[in-house]
Amino acid sequence: MHNRNLTPLDKLLASANNALRTVAAPAGRPARSNPAEDIADANLDAKQKAHAARLMRVNHAGEVAAQALYQGHASVARDKTIEDQMQRAADQEFDHLAWCEQRIRELGYAPSRLGPFWYAGAFLVGAASGLLGDKWSLGFIAETEKQVCAHLESHLDQLPENDARSRAIVAKMRDEEAEHGENAIDAGAAQLPRPIVQMMRATAKIMTKTAYWV
Repeated sequence: MHNRNLTPLDKLLASANNALRTVAAPAGRPARSNPAEDIADANLDAKQKAHAARLMRVNHAGEVAAQALYQGHASVARDKTIEDQMQRAADQEFDHLAWCEQRIRELGYAPSRLGPFWYAGAFLVGAASGLLGDKWSLGFIAETEKQVCAHLESHLDQLPENDARSRAIVAKMRDEEAEHGENAIDAGAAQLPRPIVQMMRATAKIMTKTAYWV
């Protein structure tokens, strides 16, 4: 059986479905096992739980944006191989989204209420950069994943030392985000201009500080 080539309308409907799945409903069951599933929960006090939940909420917001970024890129990708690569990465990112949501709710909190805003903004960035060409889409992916890895490393430093469940999820995410970035570079990612990199960092800082509280 031959794979059907998707029309622009097909891609638009698929993107809309992904948006609803990401921000309008619980993430549901991930395709892969949660890295923390065999790890006993720690006896965290109220302050530790609040801090861990808020850090995981920031990570969840980042995964909402990652879903949108990859879907935005894939919707305008010129090369079918690049489109497929981005879709595979988006599938892994959805697992990250579900793992983060599971942990947030275990800790007694809820994901950021600004999820639709994070999704819409990231999708537009992904699609806009993709219109410039696949090498620039890949450049955004590579730089985004580089910044995300640094961000996740900082969370491993900030999470309570005995919160092994949250730490296992974050460590797995960090490793896979690094792989996504390396794949983008191998596929021909362009080096982004320094002002664009600085703008991305500033935007990410706003998102992380807001999602921690809202």
